[in-house]
Amino acid sequence: MLSGGLLGLAVGAILGLTGAGGGIFAVPALVFGLDMDMRAAAPIALAAVGMAAGLGALQGLREGIVRYKAATVLAATGAITAPFGITLAHWLPVSWLNLIFVIIMLLVAYRMAMSARRPGADDALAMERPAFCKVSTETGRFIWGWGTAAALGSIGAVTGVFTGMLGVGGGFIIVPALSYFTELRMQSIVATSLMVVALLSTVTIFAAGSQGAAFTASAWAFVAASLTGMAVARLFANRIPSRVLQRIFAVACVAVAAIMLMRNIA
Repeated sequence: MLSGGLLGLAVGAILGLTGAGGGIFAVPALVFGLDMDMRAAAPIALAAVGMAAGLGALQGLREGIVRYKAATVLAATGAITAPFGITLAHWLPVSWLNLIFVIIMLLVAYRMAMSARRPGADDALAMERPAFCKVSTETGRFIWGWGTAAALGSIGAVTGVFTGMLGVGGGFIIVPALSYFTELRMQSIVATSLMVVALLSTVTIFAAGSQGAAFTASAWAFVAASLTGMAVARLFANRIPSRVLQRIFAVACVAVAAIMLMRNIA
């Protein structure tokens, strides 16, 4: 239980400092720290990430920056495809799952490194680029139509597959996808992503439980400690420059990906 708690504190701290994308470290922590395979680690990682994301989503709802209709569409379509991802995880060899996870971590690291190199105007970029899903300049909310619903539904469907297959919250898909296809400001994108992660993680955990997933005492210690770590880290998140956090995150992703790859080859 002690090792599970310490790992949970570390993962929770990363979540609190970097947002939903930090949940990508939960599965490697369980694989290396508690000697689980990825199939067993996935639902535990989702529980930790989902609860932590839920806290962030509640804060966003209080601030009025969560686009909850969009989050509902994303989570609903993701809930449909998540069981397929769980089935894929049982079909594919563990070595393949590890390799897919390594590729995703390297892609996330690349994106973080590129973001850190740009001089920071995410909001200005959001207003300049042509987006498929338009946002009202008066309310900051989506202008709904079949195109907007189809685009958001597609993002949710892809997120659901990876959530079920790898036990990741999906923030690493949702945030860049919403950045590319919508005119939302980054603050709303992150808050909306957190709500989707919380909803989709809950659905996927129940689906995994119906297929025999179980939680040990160490697993519950990991989940509880991750919430504590996130709460503490949130107190310091605004004191550290975002570009510094992005660079640290990118380096950590590459390091963990390299360890997982070496373990896969061994």
